[in-house]
Amino acid sequence: MSKILVVGASGTVGTSLVEALRAKGHEVVRATSQKPGADQRLFNLVTGEGLSAAFTDIERAFLLSPPGHTNQDELLAPVINEAKAKGVKKVVLMTAMGANADDSLPLRKAEIALEKSGLAYNIIRPNWFMQNFNSYWLHNILAHGEIQLPVADAKGSFIDTRDIAAVAAELLTRHDFDNRDFDLTGDESLDHNQVAEHLSRATEKTIRFRDITPEELRAQLLGAQLPAPYVEVLLTILGYFKLGYAAGITDAVSTITGRSPIRFAQYAKDFRSAWVR
Repeated sequence: MSKILVVGASGTVGTSLVEALRAKGHEVVRATSQKPGADQRLFNLVTGEGLSAAFTDIERAFLLSPPGHTNQDELLAPVINEAKAKGVKKVVLMTAMGANADDSLPLRKAEIALEKSGLAYNIIRPNWFMQNFNSYWLHNILAHGEIQLPVADAKGSFIDTRDIAAVAAELLTRHDFDNRDFDLTGDESLDHNQVAEHLSRATEKTIRFRDITPEELRAQLLGAQLPAPYVEVLLTILGYFKLGYAAGITDAVSTITGRSPIRFAQYAKDFRSAWVR
């Protein structure tokens, strides 16, 4: 079985990915920027600390860009080069749906670096996470009973991060999809009023959606200490959401995993405790 390095192993996708790979019998090495434990290696993607040692004896690797940063190409290009130098057999890179809209975008530059590296690869571009509603957007749901976003009645084909991990686990351990990229979505497209209805049913609480201005959200995000450049990126991609660019549905999850994506109603049921306190 393969020895697989997972960058972002403590995150929402990474945690599920580690579980999925271990269930398949693979040895997983979790990258960490903290003091490493028995199954971890020190690697700080932002500073580059531990980069060379992180890829020693690694056969396959999962990469993503850390949240809060806008220079993804500068962070990921050295990692891709090191993976190549160390003889890694395959890399799966997670970016975001729409990253390939413009070759000048930092995430697209990172994708291009991987495509040109000579490594076997896959690029996965997930749509907006369902799990954002129990993390990034949680405060206003708990404090005000509202999802507050500047997206009007636009729809999104939200994806459960467990499905992203399932896809990544398949791609890391197979070669029949090598050197392809995939947009990952759920199999239904919902507006935020419909999302609020699902959360209300799951929690037996009244949760509503309120359309706010970008300026209101900017103030909220800056107040939560998010870096200003990252806030502007979030506002930009939420603007594309409002224009309808997140509504499309693909069959990538079912094609790769052999099962249908998790639906929003199931996600709301599974994560009910996040909103019931």
